[in-house]
Amino acid sequence: MTTAPAPFPLDIGIGGINVRLETQSPDFAQMMAARFRGFTAPTGAPHYVFDTEVVPLGTPDPVLDGTTTEVGVHREGSAWRLTCGDFEARFDPRAGRGRVRLHPSPYSLDTVLRILHTVLLAEEGGMLMHASSAVLDGRAWLFTGVSGSGKTTISRLAPRDARVLTDEMSFVRRDPAGGYRAHGTPFAGELSTPGENTSAPLAGIFLLAKGEQNRIDPLPPAQAVRTLLANVLYFARDDALTARVFDNAIALAAAVPVRRLTFYPDHRVWDLLRASA
Repeated sequence: MTTAPAPFPLDIGIGGINVRLETQSPDFAQMMAARFRGFTAPTGAPHYVFDTEVVPLGTPDPVLDGTTTEVGVHREGSAWRLTCGDFEARFDPRAGRGRVRLHPSPYSLDTVLRILHTVLLAEEGGMLMHASSAVLDGRAWLFTGVSGSGKTTISRLAPRDARVLTDEMSFVRRDPAGGYRAHGTPFAGELSTPGENTSAPLAGIFLLAKGEQNRIDPLPPAQAVRTLLANVLYFARDDALTARVFDNAIALAAAVPVRRLTFYPDHRVWDLLRASA
């Protein structure tokens, strides 16, 4: 009788949600530990455990064809199925178990984790947003907008005493003490480095625009909600969860100021942010 080798566990914790990957590939586990550095640490009780099968590139496979770019996210009873050309995953949030098959690429796992967190956060009132964020003076500030509006620029301009949570994908959860918290993520943009694995109460959200002077202007409530919805990362084709996403955006806009920040790209914009607190 042949005994299957013990899997190599890799625990990835983002925003207080701990996911364990169990793989038979030590090379893949090592590559992912490097990719998610700062967010990997053994935990005795992960929230979710995924059996992880690494499928070599070029292996004939009806799902992992390597060419399909459309992401599919569908509910199957109490479980979810995620598909793309380089991964296939199923997980049941109630059981805390799942299975993922993917190509040996950090980008494949990166996408799986982003989608997983969008579903989990939507269910609990939070969201994953296309936004940079940073902590300054114990408060978190989130910056969103269309491509080229300055999300990475404002992260680069952050003062030395600020802690950049991400320049790409912001993680927002309800705070048990009230309000919301922004958490660091390993999902990097142009800075090509993971954010800091820390969190702080979310004090404000800014819709970015570049200009000749630094200025903060209020947004009408309806526009604030539209701003959030336009930048929420969301893939699922599910009416119930989609309704939750809308409700979550309305609740967040009611609890946290959403304003427009027009800024000239130099360090003085952070002086304005300090003064606005």
